[in-house]
Amino acid sequence: MLRTLYSVIQGGGNTPLSIALIVLSYAALIFLMLPVHEFAHAFVATKLGDNTAKYNGRLTLNPLRHLDIFGTVMLLAVGIGYAKPVPVNPYNFDKPKRGMALTALAGPVSNLLMAVISVGLYRIITLFASGTDYASALFLFSAEIVLIDVFASINIGLAVFNLLPIPPLDGSRIFSAILPDRWIRTMERYQLYISIGLMALLFTGALDVPLHFLRAVFGFLICGMFGLPNLFA
Repeated sequence: MLRTLYSVIQGGGNTPLSIALIVLSYAALIFLMLPVHEFAHAFVATKLGDNTAKYNGRLTLNPLRHLDIFGTVMLLAVGIGYAKPVPVNPYNFDKPKRGMALTALAGPVSNLLMAVISVGLYRIITLFASGTDYASALFLFSAEIVLIDVFASINIGLAVFNLLPIPPLDGSRIFSAILPDRWIRTMERYQLYISIGLMALLFTGALDVPLHFLRAVFGFLICGMFGLPNLFA
C-alpha cells in the first residue's frame, strides 16, 4: 500500500483526493498503526514477566515514544520505514523462546485486529447507508477509502510483512521458537547482512507478488467474517 502511495507521489498524483489519501495514510501509519504495533509488543512482554519495555517508557500508545527518526524519514522519503524496536529481555520470561515468540506475535496480531475493526465498521455502515441517493453514495465511497483502502489495507500489509520469517522482522522471532539454538545464533550473527538483503528485495519489488498474495488471503478471511467479498484482491 505505501509503495503504491509513493508511486502516486512520484507519478505526479496531485489531485485533492490523492493528496488527502496520502496524508491520511501516512498520518494513520505514523501516529496510530505503528504505535499500536509496538505497544502490543510491550504489553505482552510485560504480561509475560519482562518489564524492560515498561521501564523504558514503551508501555504506552504515545507515538512519540515509539517513532524512530531515521525510520520515519525513510518512510516519508521512499515509502519504506520502521518504528523503534521495543526492548525485550528474554531471560525474564519463564520460557524464553515461547515468551519471545508470543511477544513478537503480538505486533502483527494487533494490526490484524485493527483491520478487523475497520472492516467491521465498514460492514455496519453498508447496512445503514445503503441508499441510492448522492449523499449515501458519497458517504459509502468515503467510508471505503478511509476504512478499507487506508486503515484495513495498511494494517493487513503491516501484519503480513512482519510475519515473514526473515530477521529482523517479527516472523523470525516467532519462527525461532521451533528452531535449534545454533540456527538462531547463526541468524543473529548474520542479521545485518540479512537485513540489507531484505531492504534490497523491498526496493526492487521482488517481494511485491508474495506480499500481495498473502495480503489478499488475509483480506479474504477478514471480509468473509462479515459476509463481504474480498475487498483486498
